[in-house]
Order: sequence, then structure tokens, then C-alpha cells
Amino acid sequence: QVQLVESGGGLAQAGDSLRLSCTATVSTFSSYAMAWFRQFPGQERDFVAAISWSGGSTYYTDSVNGRFTISRDNAKNTVYLQMNTLKPEDTAVYYCAAGFVFDRGSYYDTSKYRYWGQGTQVTVSS
Repeated sequence: QVQLVESGGGLAQAGDSLRLSCTATVSTFSSYAMAWFRQFPGQERDFVAAISWSGGSTYYTDSVNGRFTISRDNAKNTVYLQMNTLKPEDTAVYYCAAGFVFDRGSYYDTSKYRYWGQGTQVTVSS
């Protein structure tokens, strides 16, 4: 059983930065692709960013490309989401996810991720 524990959410003003962290309780962390999704009230979870098991490939949704950066530290079993130049429309619950994803076209698909964190709220005021 893999557990993912997120931290780093909170309140921010437009233009501020936040860094989310997600630590996995699994010895094979480096085998998993990791991703961040977010959920707006009343909506499905949307893809935000993903990183391959090796860290060699990263993927972003258009609305965060250039503002957010996903990274991982396999020695610490942790994936990060650095969020810069935050906007009020970034307000959502952010979830990290882990899965055996290898196909470039699959990183965006929630069904490809087997394990999910509990979510952390990010609220950005204008």
C-alpha cells in the first residue's frame, strides 16, 4: 500500500509563490510516475503537471506552463510543485498521484494513477 502525504498548501495573494510537497511511503518511489491534479468545486480533477519516474520528462497543462515547475527527489521519496505567479484561478484542492505511467499520452489521464494523496487546499486572493 502506497500512501501519499501532501503539504504546503495555504493562502496566498495573486503574484505570490507556494511550493507543494508530496511524500510517498514506499520503497519503490523511483519506479512511479508522479503527477499533480487539481479540483475546482463541483468539477472533475484536472491535470496540472506530471514527471516521469526518472525525472527526465515533465508535462504541464497550458494554463500553468511557465509558472509551475514539477520536480522530484527520489532519495527523499518526494515530488514537488513549485507554483509561481499565482492567480486567483489557481484556487483549488491540489492532489498528488502516483502510477506506472510510461506512455506520453497517458500522463494526463486520472485513471492511469493508482495512488492519490488526500489533497491540499490552495487559495489565491486577488
